[in-house]
Amino acid sequence: MAKPNYSFEKRQRELKKSKQQEEKRQEKIARKAAAENEANPARDGAAPDQATPDDSGKNE
Repeated sequence: MAKPNYSFEKRQRELKKSKQQEEKRQEKIARKAAAENEANPARDGAAPDQATPDDSGKNE
């Protein structure tokens, strides 16, 4: 009778666990980014206006 390969099974469990942890980490990052976008919706639209200040009369 064949002997079970416990190290292979252990490695498969470890790979599955690490994959689940990585997926959870990615979901957490996505949730955090979505929450920041909801909290600061004007920030994305206001950035170009702030980047181009009005220089009328400053160089004269």
